[in-house]
Order: sequence, then structure tokens, then C-alpha cells
Amino acid sequence: MVRLLGLLLLLLFAAAPASADERPLVVLVSIDGFRTDFLDRGITPVLSQLAAEGARGTMRPSFPSKTFPNHYTLVTGLRPDRNGIVENNMVDAAIPDVTFKMSNREAVRDRRWWDEAEPIWTTAERAGIITAPVFWPGSEAPIRGVRPHYTLPFEFTTPSGWRVDLALSLLDQPTARRPRFLTVYFDVVDTVGHERGPDSPELDAALRAVDTEIGRLVEGLKARGLTANLVIVSDHGMAALSEDRKRYIDDVLPKDAYRMLTGGAFMTIYPNPGREAEVDRALIALHDGFQCWRKGEFPGRFRYGRNARVAPYFCLADTGWTLTTRDYRPPKPEHGNHGFDPASAEMAAVFVAHGPAFRRGVRLPDFDNVNVYPLLARLLGIAPRPNDGTLEVLQPALAP
Repeated sequence: MVRLLGLLLLLLFAAAPASADERPLVVLVSIDGFRTDFLDRGITPVLSQLAAEGARGTMRPSFPSKTFPNHYTLVTGLRPDRNGIVENNMVDAAIPDVTFKMSNREAVRDRRWWDEAEPIWTTAERAGIITAPVFWPGSEAPIRGVRPHYTLPFEFTTPSGWRVDLALSLLDQPTARRPRFLTVYFDVVDTVGHERGPDSPELDAALRAVDTEIGRLVEGLKARGLTANLVIVSDHGMAALSEDRKRYIDDVLPKDAYRMLTGGAFMTIYPNPGREAEVDRALIALHDGFQCWRKGEFPGRFRYGRNARVAPYFCLADTGWTLTTRDYRPPKPEHGNHGFDPASAEMAAVFVAHGPAFRRGVRLPDFDNVNVYPLLARLLGIAPRPNDGTLEVLQPALAP
């Protein structure tokens, strides 16, 4: 199966121009849902060693602290309100009759949803650098008319080990075909965090399993004699949920007055025609366990609410609470979630950087995830696109 996937990757863009580059590889690893303090549990020896030999920091996700918005922020340096991926589920009047969601494969591959920003691999490809952002949100679309050399449709059931094998198989290509920027994405920690909770033994087992795979990646690089700068991140953390911490929107608003796209840590609400004033009165009031804002009236620290894709009303639950409806029945019980206030400790994401570009034993002050993008541009030796980050924040981690 690994060989088949590798062959598919090679065939996708076999005719694309290629160039050799002897500078260190840049490997961006995402461990979805890896809260920064998971690194302190003493069960991830590989990650702990990489952090000790390199740089480590606590990273604040952008608002909202969801998967697609933050993965796109990491590779564009633009907050979701500016990169266009404002939520995992969204609509756009310019793309009628389509709801963007992770499960909508056609929408995920439609460049119109992604073209408000330029990810690092698009800029790199324009500069003649071979890229392989496999399984990274946005990598399946020809963003601004450019595809990465290597890509693959996301498949949730692909085991973590296969993802590492696939990355290493790409690095086995001749120098002229080898990617200099590639990604490895793990979702198991997030999945188990949702299903079992962040303090469960199952979550610890998932952390150990991913740590083992990162060890295989590191050893695979060494065995091939390849020098690489590793940047290991997560998109957000994970908060524990409880059945006694729920709030129901239909206790304050009749079901026929609105439609919603998202519920859980927050709820996005669209008033039904003729019910706008009713919805506004009900939501823009004091509530126990959640708070709602009109589009364009969010707290300034969220830097959110101006993009055309933002819902008319956005209700955010207190961290660890669930905002839902009384008739909703989840497919399975959920014991953990994210999407809460990025300032919450439970939402803090991990950052570990290791390789020749980084100093040893650096502990960085807390920082926003928009600053990862200019770091990636620096490592690749390309000029970054205009963005919301700054290299100065991570400069102390860089070797002279």
C-alpha cells in the first residue's frame, strides 16, 4: 500500500519541473490536538529529546481554534479572518449552494476557498523548490494556479506509520526529484482526545504512538544521510468536556428562527428571513456559559469578524462547555473538544524546532502561531508574502 501511494504521488506531477537543492530539508510536522503540556507527561521521549536539543515554546492558536483555520494560518502567516478559512464549516455568497466542510471533498479541492492567501508551498514552488505538503489542508487545491509537486487526497484511515513511510519514500527520490519542503500530519491524538478526553489513558497511548513514529522519521532521515530542520507544531490543544457542562441555544431562541452550521465549542448562526430582530435580541444578551457577538463586533484580541464568510452571529462557549440543541444526538459521546478561546491554557499548541538552524535548549516565550510562517520562509530561503507574523518572535531560537 505504501508503495502504491508513493507511485501515485510520483505520477501526479512527474512532468513538473524540478531542481536540486543541497540546503537542509524543511519538514513541517503537525500533531493535531497536541496540547503543549502533553509534552510534560514524560511519555514522549523522542519529542522531549528534540525539544531539549532544539527550541520549544507554547503557541497560541488563532481564533477560532479549529483545525482547518489554524493549519492554513501556520502556512500562510495570516489569521483566519484574512486567509479566508474562517471555520471548518462555512458558506460564501460568491460560491453559492456549497457548504465548505472537511468531508466535502469537492469543496476542499476548489481553489476558490483557498485563494485569499498563498501557502508557503505555493511560494516555494514559484521559487523552484520542490514541495510535498501531503495531507495538509489546502494541499489538494491548485491555489492561485499552482500545485505542489507531490500531493495526495486526505484519507482519515491511513495509519500514522504509513504516513511516515510515505514521507521517507519521497526522500528516497533522486536529488533532482526530492522535495525540500514536506509535511507529515498526524490526527490520532486529536481523534482520541475528542473520543476519550485529554486526561484518558487512551490519549496517553496515542501520544506514545505518535512519538514512536516521529522517532522513525528522525531515524529515517539519519539513515539516508539527510540533514533537516524539523518544525513540529499542533493546530490547537484539547479541553475536557462533561455532560453537566452544556448549554442549549433553543432555550433562548426558537428552532425555526435560525439555522446553524456549527455547534460544540461555538455555534455559528444564520437568522431565517424575517426573524433577524428576534435572533439579535435573544443572542446579544448576557448568557450563562456562553457569549454571542454580531459579525464585526468581536473583541479586538480575536482579530476576527470582517471576512465575508464569517457567520452573522457567533456564540462562543466557556472553555470546557458545549453549546448545542436539545434534539441533537452526537454519533458518539465526546469527552474532549477545541474551538474555545485561544487564550485558554487548554487550547495552547505545541512548538518544537530541531536542526542545524536552531540553537540548543531554547525555551521561547509564549507566541502566536502566525509567526511560524516567516520562520518557514527563512528556513527555505524565500521571501515571505505579506503576513501577520514576524520572525523577531522566534529569532532567539535561531542559530547564528
